[in-house]
This record gives sequence, structure tokens and C-alpha cells, in this order.
Amino acid sequence: MVEGVFFLDWMSLLFMSFVLFISSMILNYSGEYMHGDNNLKRFIFLMIMFVFSMMMLILNMNLISILFGWDGLGLVSYALVIYYQNVKSNSAGMLTALSNRIGDAAIILSICYMLSIGSFNFMFYLDFLLNDWNMMMVMFLIVLAAMTKSAQIPFSSWLPAAMAAPTPVSSLVHSSTLVTAGVYFLIRISPMFTPEMEKFLLFVSLLTMFMAGIAANLEYDLKKIIALSTLSQLGLMMTILSLGSSDLAFMHLLIHALFKALLFMCAGAIIHNLGDNQDIRLMGGLIKALPLTCACMNISNFALCGLPFMSGFYSKDLIAEALSMKFMNLMVYFIFYFSIGLTAAYSFRLSYFIFWGSMKFSSLIFVSDKNNSIMVKSMMGLVGLVVIMGSVFSWVFFVSPYFIFMPFVMKLMTLIFIIFGIVVGQELSVLEFYYKNLYLKFFNFILFLVNMWNMPFLSTAGLNKYSLTLGKIYYFIYDHGWLEYYGSSGLFKILKKMIFNLLVVFNLNHLKLFLLLFLIYFTGALILINFI
Repeated sequence: MVEGVFFLDWMSLLFMSFVLFISSMILNYSGEYMHGDNNLKRFIFLMIMFVFSMMMLILNMNLISILFGWDGLGLVSYALVIYYQNVKSNSAGMLTALSNRIGDAAIILSICYMLSIGSFNFMFYLDFLLNDWNMMMVMFLIVLAAMTKSAQIPFSSWLPAAMAAPTPVSSLVHSSTLVTAGVYFLIRISPMFTPEMEKFLLFVSLLTMFMAGIAANLEYDLKKIIALSTLSQLGLMMTILSLGSSDLAFMHLLIHALFKALLFMCAGAIIHNLGDNQDIRLMGGLIKALPLTCACMNISNFALCGLPFMSGFYSKDLIAEALSMKFMNLMVYFIFYFSIGLTAAYSFRLSYFIFWGSMKFSSLIFVSDKNNSIMVKSMMGLVGLVVIMGSVFSWVFFVSPYFIFMPFVMKLMTLIFIIFGIVVGQELSVLEFYYKNLYLKFFNFILFLVNMWNMPFLSTAGLNKYSLTLGKIYYFIYDHGWLEYYGSSGLFKILKKMIFNLLVVFNLNHLKLFLLLFLIYFTGALILINFI
């Protein structure tokens, strides 16, 4: 069987077209956003390498070829996260790289298990090796790798940390490349899922949605709020994927790529205008100064919330209805719909802080859409698709259209929770403005929620202590102990002693040795002459 061929079907071609279109808009946007940077050429090359790695991942169904794209994404993302070379970027880059290394190791182990089957093209074995133990291990390892790449619990901490990268990188990473790679890979292997694996994925993805939604409602960093919204949407995709609707998960993946790229580009334009300020508390009244940027951001926010007849509505509403048709317990149902409400809450809170109210930034900053005309043009390239693409996909995407018949209240449940979320978002914003003492009373609990249930601490300091202590023990026992004695140092001493003794013997008995060697060589020569 031929190995290493490109797997060209409607799914890979469609996803690749979206990645290339969004990348083109972001690269055009980067020219103005990174203007004046001394290493702009290096930045563009890194972005192109990033897109190329994603192409390798999309087009290959061979695990070894996939590893090139998978590892390429991890390596280039590290180089891009540490692009602004400071301590914070370095820490974020290391957390991103090391979290993704777990997934890389899982892919390498799955390659080892595939050796016993005779091919690395796992697509050929999806249907008839479901009961094979090696394929079960391959599936488990691929799910683990996808969880690290798509930042599901307990690997969520690297996603907000990766915001240390420039905004065009964040826009590319969170829309169509790095974080979506895991979901795309799981969509490909979804026929292999066992019921136990589906339950596990459902549990993890719902927790991720819920955790990210709560953290985003209490965060003040503009880019981190949008990053946490990506985490929430990835949880949504994983949820519907675990329920067996891989086509719906793929549809939401593509629509999410469009509005999330636009959302990050709008955030980048706002940050660029306000002198690199990312704190939403120091913004306000921008709808008067940046009308086009704010209009684009509002449209992408509506799509994110799933407001009726925006692109996000067509996938999100279908996902909610498909989940409602499953035999799920009340807790799953509540967490899912509550997370949808939280999405609307943090979107409204973001709009409240940025667009309305009085201007809170420095009066010396001149804010206008004219400052970033190329960036606005790039945003305009996406805004039309954010509005219409959900409707287009609902007609074109499915072989047979979805028709879900439900009671009236359940049919309106998504809209009810969106409205509920908007009300909660408004109340939260008012509370933050006028009742700051109330926030101080619950400061530790709020800190716990904002820090994603202490996950960044557990991923860094929580692991460092044990790994560094173990490293210290090994260093003293092996490097300064047995390995030192039997390794390089001990070997050097033995060789030194042997050579020294040999030289001493040679120096004291050189005449005898030379005469002995003369006799041996001379005798040998005579014997050879007689034989010849």
C-alpha cells in the first residue's frame, strides 16, 4: 500500500481553503500592525511556516507525515509566542511548547503501535479494527494528543498564556490553525470512538466550556477574554463530537474560524490605536472614535453568541438541539446551556467596557479608523463571510438537511439562555463599576475562577517542584555518583594510570624493549622470506 499520499476529500479541501483565506487576510493585516518592527521579514516567514505546518496536518492521513505538521505547529508556535523577547513571553512560550510536547509524545507512541499493523495510514483501518487492542491504544493516544493541542482540561493553561504573542499570531492560532488541529484530527478518527471514550470526551469538554466561560466573565485583559472564548468554543465542538455529530462539529469549526479571526483582528486594531493597552477598564466610548472597527467587532460578537441569523446561529443552534435530542442527564443539559449563556454574558460585558461609557484612555492618544486603513480593509474581507457563511453551509453542507422537531420551549431554549446571558453580563458590568467592595470580599474565590481553577499554577509551579527535586536527586546520585565513578571521570583516571605506568615501564626499559621488538620483527621477516 502506498504510504505518505495526500488525502484529498471535501473536508480537507474545504478546511484548507478556509485556512489559506484567513491566513491571507491576517498576513495583509500584519503588514500594518507590525509596521516598524526590525524583524518583520522573520515574522512573516514564521507565519508562513505555521500555515505550511497546518497544510501538512490537514492533507495527510499518514501518522508520520502528520507528525511533521503536528511538531511543526508546536515548534513554530513557540518561536512566535517568544517573539517579543521578555521574561513573560519566555515563560508563556515554554508552557506552550512543553504542553504540546505531551501531544507529540502521544503521536510518536501511536506510530510505534501502528508498526504491528503494517501501515501508518490509519484512515484505512477505521472500520474493521475496532476490536484490535493496538488500534484502541492508537485511538486513546490520538485523543490525548488532540486534548493537548485543543487545550482541554487539564491542558488548558497554555492557551491564555500564548496571548504573549503578537495579535496577528493570536488571530491565526485561535481561528484556523493550532488549536483547531486537535478537533480536526478527532473528527477524522471519530468512527473509532467507543462509548466509554465518548463519555470521557463529553465530561472533559463540558467542564472546559464551563470553566472558560466563568473565567472570561471575570477577566480584564482583552486578548485573554477572547482566548478564553476560544477555549469555550473548542469545548462546544468537542461536546457535539462526543455525541457522534462530527459533521456539525466540522461546520462549527469553520464558522468559528471566521468570526474568531475577525474578533482578534478588531481587538488588535483597538490595542494598536490605544498605545498597546489591553486592559478593558482603561477603554470606553470607542464606538464614537472607531465606528468601523466596533461594527466589525459587534458582528463577530453576535456570531459568537449565536444570535439568530448570524453565521454562528446556524451551527450553535443545531448543536444545542442535537444535544437536547440525546438521552442526557439534567446536569449535562444544565452545564451546556449555562455555558451558552456565559458566552453571551462575557460578550456583552466586553462590549459594555469597550464601546459604551466615557473614554478612559489618555487624552494624548489620537484614535481613528484612518490610523489603520489596511487593517480595516483586511477586517472587511472577513465581515461579509461572518454574516452569510452559516446560512450557506446550512444549505450546502449536509447531504440531507437536519430537521429537529421539539417542544416550543426547548426550541427557544438557546435564545432564552442568550438573553439570560446578556442580562447577567450587564449586571456583572454594573457590579464591577459600583460595588467594588463586594468584589474585594470574594477576592480569593474570584482569583481562583479567573486563574481557571488554579490550572496555570498546577501546570507550572505545581509540576516544577517535583521534577526539579527529582532532577536534583538524579544529579547527585548519577552525575556525581555512579556515572561519575564508572563513566567519564573513572575511565579517564584508569586510562591515565595505565598510560602513565606504560610510559614509566617504557622509559626504564627502552633498550630491552627495542632489542626485543627488533628480534620479533627480524624473525618474522626471515620466516616470510622463506615461505615466499
